[in-house]
Amino acid sequence: MRKGVVGVVVAVGVVASVAGCGGETKGSGGKADVGVILPDSKTSARWETADRKYLQAAFDGAGVKADIQNAQGDKQAFQTIADQMITSGVKVLMITNLDSGTGKAVIEKAKSQGVTVVDYDRLTLGGGAQYYVSFDNVKVGKLMGEGVSKCLADKNIPKPTVAYLNGGPTDNNAAMFKAGYDSVLKPKFDAGEYVKGPDQAVPEWDNTKAGTIFEQMLTGTPNIGGVVAANDGLGNAAIAVLKKQKLNGQVPVTGQDATVQGLQNVLAGDQCVTVYKAIKKEAEAATQLAIGLVKGQQGQTNGTVNDPVSKADVPSVLLEPKAIYKDNVKEVVADGFVAKAELCAGEFAKLCADNGVN
Repeated sequence: MRKGVVGVVVAVGVVASVAGCGGETKGSGGKADVGVILPDSKTSARWETADRKYLQAAFDGAGVKADIQNAQGDKQAFQTIADQMITSGVKVLMITNLDSGTGKAVIEKAKSQGVTVVDYDRLTLGGGAQYYVSFDNVKVGKLMGEGVSKCLADKNIPKPTVAYLNGGPTDNNAAMFKAGYDSVLKPKFDAGEYVKGPDQAVPEWDNTKAGTIFEQMLTGTPNIGGVVAANDGLGNAAIAVLKKQKLNGQVPVTGQDATVQGLQNVLAGDQCVTVYKAIKKEAEAATQLAIGLVKGQQGQTNGTVNDPVSKADVPSVLLEPKAIYKDNVKEVVADGFVAKAELCAGEFAKLCADNGVN
C-alpha cells in the first residue's frame, strides 16, 4: 500500500453538512443548473453506457437541467469544459477527475465562483470538493481479495504465486482498491500460504498497457497462480495473455465493474469474480445530492472519507459493492444493469441458461 495515498472511511451515520448554493432551480430554463464532467470512455465502458444515462434520467425526472459532458481522457479538454460550465452559471459541478492535479485546479476555480463541487466516484486528493459520492472502495478491493482466495481454494492450488495488476497510479480509487485486497492477501503472504508475485500499476488504467505489463510479468514469473486485476478491462487484458499460453481458466483472475465482457469472462470460467457496483444507485445518490444543493438544501450524507493530502474529512455518500460469481451473474441482469440479449449472445446463450440467467 502506498503510504499517504489511501482515503479511509472514518465515520458512518447520517451527517448533514454545509448548505449548497441558494436559489430555486428552473428545470425548463435554457441554462444548466448542474454541470457533470465524466472522465473518458476508454478505460471503462461504464461512463457512457451506465453513468451518463442514469444521471440524465435522474436529472430529467426531477426537472433539473444538467449539462453532461465527457473529457475523453484529455486533461486540457476537462479544464475547458469546466471553465465553460462555470462561466455558463451552473450552481453545482460534479466531476470524475482524470488526475488530482487537474481536478484540484477545476475545483478551486469553481469554488472561487461560488459553485459547489461534488467529487463523483473518485476523490480529488487535496482538491477540497464539498462532497464525495462513491462506493466503499476499500470494500471493493476486499471483495476482489476474497474472490481470488476463494477461487484458488476451489482449484486447490498449493502455495500459489499471486500477482497484482493495479489501477492507475494517479487514481486514489486504485490505491483504495489495493488497500482492500492487500488487507485480505498480505496475511496469507506473511503466513507463507501464498507467494507475493509481481505488483505493478497500469498507467491511466490503459488495457493495452495492461496486456504488455502482464505479458512481462508472466515471462518473468511463469508460475503465477492467481491475478488480482483491479477492473474488468485489466482482467480481460490478463486473460488474453493467459489464453495465448492456454492457461485461461486455470489461473483465477479478478475484476470489477460487472461489464458485459467481465460477466462473460466469469460465465466462461476465465475470470473468477467481478465486483458489481450498482451505478444506477450511485448516479441517483449523486443527482439527489446535487438537486438538493441546487435548491439550497443541505447535502445529506452517510459517512466521511479522509483526504490523505489535505487531511480533511469529506462528507460522503458511500454505497455497498457486491461480489459476482457464476452463480449470481443473474442478479446483475435482474437489476437491469446489463441486458440479457447482449450478455447471452452467441456462445454465451448456453452458459447463461446453465447459470440461471433469464
